[in-house]
Amino acid sequence: MTLNGKKSPGLIADWETLQRIFIRPEDEACRQTLVKYMEQILFGLHDFLNSNVGVTEPISLKELTREFRDTLISPNPEKKLESVISDIIDQIAPRAVNVASPYFVGHMTSAIPFFMVHLKAIVAALNQNVIKLETSKVLSVLEKQVLAKIHRLIFNKSEGFYQTHVQSVDTSLGAFTTGGTTANITAMWLARNRFFDAISKEQGVEEHGMVAAMQARGLERAVILVSKRGHFSLKKAGGLLGIGNSNVLPMDVDSGHRVDVKKLETTIRELKAHGRTGIIALVGIAGTTETGTVDPLDDLADLCQEHDIHFHVDAAWGGPVLLSERYAHRLKGIERADSVTMDGHKQFYMPMTCGMVYFRDPKAMDLVAYHSNYVNRQGSVDLGIKSLEGSREANALILDSSLKIMGSRGYALMIDHGIETAKLFAAEIERRDGFQIITQPELNILTYRVVPPSLAARLKTADLGSREAINDVLDQLNTHVQRTQREAGNSFVSRTRLNLGPLDKKGVVVLRSVIMNPMTTIKILNEILDEQEGIAADFKQAGDVSI
Repeated sequence: MTLNGKKSPGLIADWETLQRIFIRPEDEACRQTLVKYMEQILFGLHDFLNSNVGVTEPISLKELTREFRDTLISPNPEKKLESVISDIIDQIAPRAVNVASPYFVGHMTSAIPFFMVHLKAIVAALNQNVIKLETSKVLSVLEKQVLAKIHRLIFNKSEGFYQTHVQSVDTSLGAFTTGGTTANITAMWLARNRFFDAISKEQGVEEHGMVAAMQARGLERAVILVSKRGHFSLKKAGGLLGIGNSNVLPMDVDSGHRVDVKKLETTIRELKAHGRTGIIALVGIAGTTETGTVDPLDDLADLCQEHDIHFHVDAAWGGPVLLSERYAHRLKGIERADSVTMDGHKQFYMPMTCGMVYFRDPKAMDLVAYHSNYVNRQGSVDLGIKSLEGSREANALILDSSLKIMGSRGYALMIDHGIETAKLFAAEIERRDGFQIITQPELNILTYRVVPPSLAARLKTADLGSREAINDVLDQLNTHVQRTQREAGNSFVSRTRLNLGPLDKKGVVVLRSVIMNPMTTIKILNEILDEQEGIAADFKQAGDVSI
């Protein structure tokens, strides 16, 4: 069945039809229809950004699943391309999530500049595979140039350094990946190899595995250290690299949700004193996923230098803040990292999916080099030799083009807007009686919760048991507010659970806002708060504590 349950009569699968589909539009009328729909696709986002549209249609997932249950593939074509595009625009798009809406302020996905759709279409049309020069040619050369540009933004080496390495066939300044997750995994992969091969290359971990490597070092376990606010991709790295995700150790954070440096230093010394635990890497975060906070990167760099630990900075979210003359200083210390993750599809405002990983040492990626007889041969300069992924599209073309179109100051305008609007939003939340700010925005993410005045007053004097009971009701209330607002489809914030202090072991449900869309204004944010107040006023809790 098609989307509307109807099939077009007379469509068959044969070579004549295939040639029409594969090579050219079926006729001039079809061509004109495709042009019309491409105009909608290319410029629709621009229209969204200039009107106060909702986030999605108010239809439940349960209802949607009833419409998508047919699992048979038709042997013959069901529809012409123009009809399929029409169905997507009319029936799929309204039920998707309009991340372009300025009322969508709940996740690290947002509107993209309208020209990005054009650039993505060009990349798809070229269909280059930058794993190998034979399938990309100039796109591989361009990718190395773009990597050098962002490497320079992070590490700011000399002009001579970049002229030596920008197009070197012997060195690599980094790699494009499919996202921040694979970028973090790549960095931890390299850090693991660096740690073990520094002592015993004869029992190299990449060739002989973790058992041989651990035995050669006389170790019982190997660990990665990161704050409790670390991204879950680092847990995945622990599982994939054979150290076990339980050995990605979550470090305590301070009251500002930054890693507690003193406790971290104590942990490092205890692990080293143990003598049977190896520390593969220490990860600092430049823009945590939940709260947007930045770890004290300079202090972490000092620790890593003192103890010879690979220092990785996960700047998937905050990295592009380096483009801002006003706020780049908040990432001070990132230039001392051994490796850095960034995401193109976050604050570089690129389409999905694009991540990047950078290394201070241009020879570092030699530790993860792989070759094959049919591709990435010994002696070749293919980019796929030193990357986790195999086939990759030419995302560097999109980033390079965008940097030329926007310039660093164009990007800075959007980044500065997000940070400054988040400050205004936090001030508005604090002004209203029915809300409590949980984490102030260091960049452009903040958390808060709905707290009716009656319960706010009781929390101030409550003992531990009563406080837990009140917080349980507030958890129900804030979960209800977030779900109801999401299902109504007019606006969207996300939610998470955060500890309010060292005595709060369970944590509380909080609402999380990400101010990324340059069309999001304090007026819109006030409307979102108004909607939340209305939902909260109708809430009937399930518990013994009355609101």
